[in-house]
Amino acid sequence: MSPNDAQPGEPGSSSTPSRPNAPAQVASSLKSTPNSRGAATVSDHISLVGVHVDQIRPWIQRDIQQAEKCPVDAMLQVLLQRASLDPKTKQPDLLKRCLKAVLPVCNGHAKAAVNDKDLHSSHIKEALDRYVLPGNERNFYEPFTTATNIALACLEGIEVDGMRAVSLGPNIICQRNDKQMFQLHQNKQSDRRPDVVILPLQSSRNAFPRGCEGMGDVEHMLQNARNPPEESLVWKDVLASIEFKRKAKKLSGPPSSYSVKDYIATDPDYLRVETAAPDGPVTAAPGSSQTQAKKPAPAHAPTRRSTRHTTSSQNASTNSGSKRKAAESLQSSGKRPKVDDTDTRLDATVQTGLYAAEMFAANVAVNYLINLIVVDDIVWIWYYDRQGTIQCSGINFIQDLPRFMVLLYALQRFDLGDWGRNKDFKEVKEKGGGVKEGLLRFELGDMDLVLQTDHPERVTHYGLKGRATNVFPVTSKKLVKEYEGIEEDGMVAKIFWGEEQRTSEPEILDQVYEIAKLQETVKDHVPQLLRHYKVENPTSAVREALGIANPTKGSRVLYILVFRKLRPITELDGEDFFNVWRQCILCHLALWKGGVLHRDVSPGNMMYYRKKGALMGVLNDYDLSSLAIALGPEGNERTGTVPFMALDLLSQKGQAGEVKHLYRHDLESFIWVLVWVSFRYREGVLRPRETRHFDAWATTDAVACGKEKSWFLLRFLEFKVPGIHPQMWRLIVECLLVLQAEVIRRATIQAVQDMLPEAGQGQSTHAEEVELDDDVFLSKFTSTQSWVRLSKGLP
Repeated sequence: MSPNDAQPGEPGSSSTPSRPNAPAQVASSLKSTPNSRGAATVSDHISLVGVHVDQIRPWIQRDIQQAEKCPVDAMLQVLLQRASLDPKTKQPDLLKRCLKAVLPVCNGHAKAAVNDKDLHSSHIKEALDRYVLPGNERNFYEPFTTATNIALACLEGIEVDGMRAVSLGPNIICQRNDKQMFQLHQNKQSDRRPDVVILPLQSSRNAFPRGCEGMGDVEHMLQNARNPPEESLVWKDVLASIEFKRKAKKLSGPPSSYSVKDYIATDPDYLRVETAAPDGPVTAAPGSSQTQAKKPAPAHAPTRRSTRHTTSSQNASTNSGSKRKAAESLQSSGKRPKVDDTDTRLDATVQTGLYAAEMFAANVAVNYLINLIVVDDIVWIWYYDRQGTIQCSGINFIQDLPRFMVLLYALQRFDLGDWGRNKDFKEVKEKGGGVKEGLLRFELGDMDLVLQTDHPERVTHYGLKGRATNVFPVTSKKLVKEYEGIEEDGMVAKIFWGEEQRTSEPEILDQVYEIAKLQETVKDHVPQLLRHYKVENPTSAVREALGIANPTKGSRVLYILVFRKLRPITELDGEDFFNVWRQCILCHLALWKGGVLHRDVSPGNMMYYRKKGALMGVLNDYDLSSLAIALGPEGNERTGTVPFMALDLLSQKGQAGEVKHLYRHDLESFIWVLVWVSFRYREGVLRPRETRHFDAWATTDAVACGKEKSWFLLRFLEFKVPGIHPQMWRLIVECLLVLQAEVIRRATIQAVQDMLPEAGQGQSTHAEEVELDDDVFLSKFTSTQSWVRLSKGLP
């Protein structure tokens, strides 16, 4: 199997705008799922093979711009509820009780459990007095971290009926960073510099191998934590990032005392994205998944290993890149952003979104994240999950310190699960008690799955919202015994966040397997699903608790699917490529007639394996497919991978969902796959940039891509690349001539209809007459001389 939204070397699926979910089996006026207006090809997924890591800002910005809003008191209530002894039972007065309980800390009347005069809460006011002094942004870091860490120490002893004690798992600390942090994504290195982070105490200590010698925790908290670390922190350990901006020349100091008061709105109450997105943003280009041919990875930036047992329930970072011979690096030929992701002029909301993307990528199947943005004396809570982003109204933590203390009080009692880490993925222990690097054990039901998170053939996701597909080689002794012909290293696990409203991939595959019993062109040509799991923890739950409108719109749940391992079609060339490509077309047609509509044909979804020496093509990935019996479009995700989508679907009407997705559109996608692979690869290896075409198809928005492809269709003879297989070139020429003639035929009929006096009356009937029967349309390609010649001797 392979993910169609996290595949190195090929473009990614296009995104979908926010819109109310239509209930299942209710007819929709839309003919297909509309795309986001003006959006690039992917807002739900960012593949770093298609764009520089420091230039992915446009997608993050779009996701942030679509953030939902909620009152901060509602979020505080939800966070306190999670940190309570009974998270499932509503406690409506919990916030009020906690606000009252933290007042001694706010008013300087509390001391830490550790008997140290420097940890008395009276020092919080001293730090806040320094915070409001004139200066630049960096002047904020020391007093903020000092005040926060003293507050955490003093809050340990605050007891509230129904609340848990302080969690000794993470044992959090607020650490100044302001230092580069590196991470690898599909062989592309990111370089970020968050101002301040919250992370486990031990992870903070690990970053000071020299400064921590002979130093206790209290000294480290008060001295080292306010300074940049000696060694770079690792994203896997970061629980929250805090980004600062200074705008006001003068800030008001803290009051003489605090009391419990109603929330006072800040100015502004919510943050907005101030950095405008460039026109024609570069777009990500995911590619073929699963097992890839190998390519040497770039040298790693100097990073520090985390201490596994103190920082995370997951033993291996998933962020270093795969080594792939066929991995593409599609640099944009369009307009570049004027400001890259490391520029300090970036809006704080976008910077924090980039940090969230790093945090999501650093651990497997993260449920959600929390980050903070501080502008002058106001802090905003930002909550991220795969359904989208939520921002809360602000807290003036100088004037309304109790609410900020309540936030720290809740976070201090979080275990790693409360921080959003997925507890179903566990470290793999050595017999001697140590941790095996690069392995995670998935514990659900009776399975014995072990994920190889550092394997060079894994495919990882980088972004905020959407399916966030990751694919890892996996081993399972139980599955090897259960399935004949499956070797221990012959499986992969696909982990993704599917939309609840959409028919699930396992349900689609059930229908696929029924068709395979009757159709030889489908049998042995579809992925073999070995196990599947659905984690019933929908992202809509937090939105319901926060009182956000339409909480189930785009709600997602986590799926884990285990498949037999396959190989990417991009490894093949010439007659072998045609053989597998043709088998996928025949399989697709039989499935379409049987009521399974794939609707996402791309190189990444066309795989192969060998059976008794024979090549067996596999049409893969059905998580965005639908059944013909469904009434109207399903879900909120646009189905289709932009560079391979039919020209009709790349039009303005197509992107608005006003063009019905037909069989001929998918068949046209197969032709674009033929062109793409033949022009960009040579003998299974990606061509050098100077002889490689179509980067712009993967690095521009959908409508612009349609225009590029239309121009190519008219002048494709000018694009012939050296060394292309002669028979494949003839096939490409004949197929493109058929496609060209079909475009002209349809345009001619439409033009004649538009000139008729009764145009507009019964126009839909005329439109239906334009369409050819599916078999007739396919025969126009299969009857070409090249197709007939290449098909001789094939089953």
